[in-house]
Amino acid sequence: MEHFTIATVAEQSPDFRRVLWTGEHSQLVIMTIPEGGEIGEEVHEDVDQILTFVSGVGEARVAGSKRKVVSGDLVVVPAGTKHNFVNTGPNPLVLYTVYGPAEHADKAVHRTKEEADAAEEAGKDEPPTD
Repeated sequence: MEHFTIATVAEQSPDFRRVLWTGEHSQLVIMTIPEGGEIGEEVHEDVDQILTFVSGVGEARVAGSKRKVVSGDLVVVPAGTKHNFVNTGPNPLVLYTVYGPAEHADKAVHRTKEEADAAEEAGKDEPPTD
């Protein structure tokens, strides 16, 4: 059994992205988007994503629509949908997200968006394969 006091774990992480758990069909990741930062526009062709916001204020940009997100909000991004999440507040935007199936390398830790982007570009952030 894995057990997380997820809001506390997410808020205590200064890292842009940290993979907490990877299973056969899904993956749990925490993220901290700094003031003025963003996840970056992307599409996961074969991966559904569910994001739950723990603290901060931001904007969800999903499939051409925009909506404010705050603590307690949950956003579902179906596979193949263009999306981005932007921190619009003065504090970090903290969230946890579940990918199905996994999207990132097991146990990956990316301290900044630049580090995360570089790992992806270099092929060092690939999810586990069967």
